Amino acid sequence: MMRTEIEAEFALTAPAIEPRVKTAFCLMLGLDLADDATEQPLAAPQQRALDLALSYVAIILLFPLLLLTVLAVKLDSRGPALFRQTRVGRDGSQFTLYKFRSMHIDAEERRAALLETSDRDGICFKSRNDPRITRVGRFIRRFSIDELPQILNVLHGDMSIVGPRPALPSEVAAYPPHAFGRLAVNPGITGLWQVSGRAEVSFDRMIDMDIEYARNRNLSMDVALILSTFRAVLSGRGAY
Repeated sequence: MMRTEIEAEFALTAPAIEPRVKTAFCLMLGLDLADDATEQPLAAPQQRALDLALSYVAIILLFPLLLLTVLAVKLDSRGPALFRQTRVGRDGSQFTLYKFRSMHIDAEERRAALLETSDRDGICFKSRNDPRITRVGRFIRRFSIDELPQILNVLHGDMSIVGPRPALPSEVAAYPPHAFGRLAVNPGITGLWQVSGRAEVSFDRMIDMDIEYARNRNLSMDVALILSTFRAVLSGRGAY
């Protein structure tokens, strides 16, 4: 779907999220509902400054871990350490997403045959016992280490630190009309879906969360989500 078509879908069909969704959203992050209602939306320069600052700090602090992961992936299975895949970003624009490779190199060719084994209802495919995942892949997915190369996407401007999960073009093509609202902001490395159980969260619930975030994001919300990410990574809930 073309960018202009997605923008039109969002403008015409994205419905208002029920108040109970927003209430749950604020309570989960420990935000005061009254404060959330009056805080100014996060402006683009603020978001970009936060993204750049955190990305450069992360590269410096995590550099040894990044090198060790490259080595482990290369020694564990045949293929490159980095995995590249086309994803859909803000307003339907497509970009190349980077991850540490956690699957065998023929994973894309085998995906169609495994769709019926998905543990998750809806469009997004997730399988706890996916046979395409390597030994090192299971470990780095468990602790979300495979997502760290997306810092490069943040530096390039295709993603933000906080935002909706970046979707595949095939997933976006199957979206119900209201789901296009989640494309109103940059996708993120972490976000409400990521800290709320990841694969355990239903597709419909994820869409509600993402649309609510896109409409109400502010600086305190982003900071709260970033801090909640550390707890989510350690718990490993929904990470597979």
